[in-house]
Amino acid sequence: MVPAVDAFTVLAEPTRRRILDQLRLGESSVGELVGALRVSQPAVSKHLRVLRDAGFVTCRTAAQQRIYRIDVAPLQAVDGWLDPYRRLWARHLDALERHLDSQEQ
Repeated sequence: MVPAVDAFTVLAEPTRRRILDQLRLGESSVGELVGALRVSQPAVSKHLRVLRDAGFVTCRTAAQQRIYRIDVAPLQAVDGWLDPYRRLWARHLDALERHLDSQEQ
């Protein structure tokens, strides 16, 4: 049985977030990611493996290359977890706006 992976642990690593930012622009090979991020090939491959194992990216083979792309499912789970906090902040910001508006009058 494969242990559950905490999405926040995966996303805590800055290089992994940079890889996801790059893949947000479109599919990329390992070599393209190395060039775009200026990170060594072994480091990119290591981080891609973590992202793939956690389900954040998928991989397909094209000739001699592995092409990676984002899988949005884990990101939707993170978004779902963040949603109540966004609503909380929205309520506080709305209250602040009402308070500031009352101060102007």
